[in-house]
Amino acid sequence: MTYSNLRELAARYTLVLGSGSPRRVELLSELGIAFAQMIPDIHESIEDHEEPYHYARRLAQDKALEIGRISPPDHIVLGCDTIVVLGDHLLEKPNDQKHAFEILRLLSGKQHVVCSAAAFVCRSNVLASGYELTKVFFNSVSDEEIESYIDTGEPMDKAGAYGIQGMGSFLVDRIEGNLDTVVGLPRTLIERLAGEALLVI
Repeated sequence: MTYSNLRELAARYTLVLGSGSPRRVELLSELGIAFAQMIPDIHESIEDHEEPYHYARRLAQDKALEIGRISPPDHIVLGCDTIVVLGDHLLEKPNDQKHAFEILRLLSGKQHVVCSAAAFVCRSNVLASGYELTKVFFNSVSDEEIESYIDTGEPMDKAGAYGIQGMGSFLVDRIEGNLDTVVGLPRTLIERLAGEALLVI
């Protein structure tokens, strides 16, 4: 994919990635597109009766809006959010090691869905937003394997308490969908949203 919409957007405006995730920075950098980075600081809490996937999209919008409101009009902010959904359970980043262990025990031997959402914002206007889903199938893992993985520290800042592109790859049997979505920056989605954004700016 040439990512022509994203390249045109970045050529016409200053693109700002509203995320502190080094994995998102890496994925966006691989496209050879110039961008700045700012880290949003918002309260993340699902609302009563809010669907998990809509929650992820709202957070992506809120993160971008927080930065967009203080940015010049020639800046376009890309906000992102990633969640893990197991059945009816929303699994976000673990609070501590005990919580990480509980999450990974829940995921062991099961299929779950990773939802990564993205939003383009200019000032206080949401130009385009959406989300993409990938199914992830976990291997059955022992308590000892989970504890050893948690001891590495990798799970602590990740939705679902694992990093598929890192040491946590041993947890995953297979996926159905895009790997980018699991890592946290669904580039095919972002290309489509960039095209939508170009139509309204």
